[in-house]
Amino acid sequence: MTTTSSPTDALLLRTDDERGVTTLTLNRPLAFNALNEALLTALQTQLDELTDLPSLRVLVIAASGKAFCAGHDLKEMRAKPALDYYQRLFAQCGRMMMSLQSLPVPVIARVQGMATAAGCQLVAQCDLAVASTEASFAVSGVNLGLFCATPSVALSRNLSRKAAFEMLVTGDFLSAEEALDKGLVNRVAEPADLDAALQTLVNRILAKPPVALALGKQLFYRQIETGMQAAYEDAAQTMACNMMDASALEGVQAFIDKRKPNW
Repeated sequence: MTTTSSPTDALLLRTDDERGVTTLTLNRPLAFNALNEALLTALQTQLDELTDLPSLRVLVIAASGKAFCAGHDLKEMRAKPALDYYQRLFAQCGRMMMSLQSLPVPVIARVQGMATAAGCQLVAQCDLAVASTEASFAVSGVNLGLFCATPSVALSRNLSRKAAFEMLVTGDFLSAEEALDKGLVNRVAEPADLDAALQTLVNRILAKPPVALALGKQLFYRQIETGMQAAYEDAAQTMACNMMDASALEGVQAFIDKRKPNW
């Protein structure tokens, strides 16, 4: 059973199902789901609430309409040309992006269409991404004289340095297949098969113990930002703690007994 907790005209729609899968759907289709202040606030409110939801197993970020997300709302930005306003806006966006990483569950972007600038950043910031063959990706602010500095943080941690930098300095689009090849997305499917591809990935995750996934996600991002020696020390401690969890002990015993684990 799936429940919806947002009115259909809300900027952000939320659905929850009995498996522990929550979907947040950007719902500004006429504005290409641009991240205005109100939508950023709505996203942050939901992410803060989900952090404390023990039943959460997977979060999906989706979008309504033809575009996934066109980035920041440029009309709103242009109407307030003040440094302190821009500083607050980009700090607000950065906090929301980091909240996706802080969640103790995998976050999957369901990309059905164009994702540009901060929209491409949103895809990169999610732990995983499944894209339609109709999706396209760009960090195109440079075409307007605005280098996509904040999107570069997530982008450069997904693609190779040269591939990320080329996107940033040219503003050129990647097709879904190119995004798959460069590591920005995990899977590509025809539009009619997008949800099936998404659910295949979700089901693979749901079959795993949540404690292991939570510990693993935290460690994954911590070790990326540190040196190798510190990363190995952190990883060793994480694995030792994980091994003490009942689900890991059961999983190892099931392997020894040549049976399926009873999680």
